[in-house]
Amino acid sequence: MSVGKLLTMLGIAIAIIGLVLTYLPGLFGWFGKLPGDIHIQDDKKSIFIPITSMIIISLLFTLLANLFFRK
Repeated sequence: MSVGKLLTMLGIAIAIIGLVLTYLPGLFGWFGKLPGDIHIQDDKKSIFIPITSMIIISLLFTLLANLFFRK
């Protein structure tokens, strides 16, 4: 796959994600609030560790990479 095609597909994907997040903000309201996502809040600090959310993102990216870059 040439670099031009890759950049074009990446740009289209970013545009679609931007449109979805702009016009349907409640669609991903669950993201970051899954069981396994750690949120520790204190008076002066807040710590957020999205373990489960990042596992889901990793699985999606792996699936997409296997679909697009399989020979």
